[in-house]
Amino acid sequence: MNRPTQGTLHHVELWVPDLDRAVASLGRLLEALGYALFQSWDGGRSWRLGPTYLVIEQSPALTAEQHDRRRPGLNHLAFHVEDAATVEKLTANATQHGWHLMFPERHPYAGGAQHYAAYLENDDGFEVELVAIKSPERN
Repeated sequence: MNRPTQGTLHHVELWVPDLDRAVASLGRLLEALGYALFQSWDGGRSWRLGPTYLVIEQSPALTAEQHDRRRPGLNHLAFHVEDAATVEKLTANATQHGWHLMFPERHPYAGGAQHYAAYLENDDGFEVELVAIKSPERN
C-alpha cells in the first residue's frame, strides 16, 4: 500500500448517543458510498475507504444526548458523489434509513446554482452533504 499524501485525512471519530441508531443511518450511508466495515467493538464501529476511516462510538463520557451542528465543533461531513443521479439515489435511500432532507425547498441547489448536493440530517443531529458538482473553493 502506498503511503498516503501528507495532509490527507486519516480518520474522523464521531461520538453518538445511540450506536444502533447511528449504525442504521450513518453506517448504511457510508456503505452506500463505498466504505467497508473496518472494525467492530462493543461501543463502536469504523468504516474504511482507502487510507481514511470514520469511527462511530457510543462513549460513556458523552455530556449531551444530541449533536448540535450549530455549536462549536463539527458542523457536517461532505462526501464526493459520482454524479447528480447518484446524489438522488443515495438521498432517496437515506431518507428511508433515519435521514431527513434539509432545505427541501432549495434541493438540490441549496449551496448555489453550480453546487448539486443533498444536505441530510439524522435523528441525532448529524449532517452530511452529498456533493456531485463542487462550486469553486471558498477563499
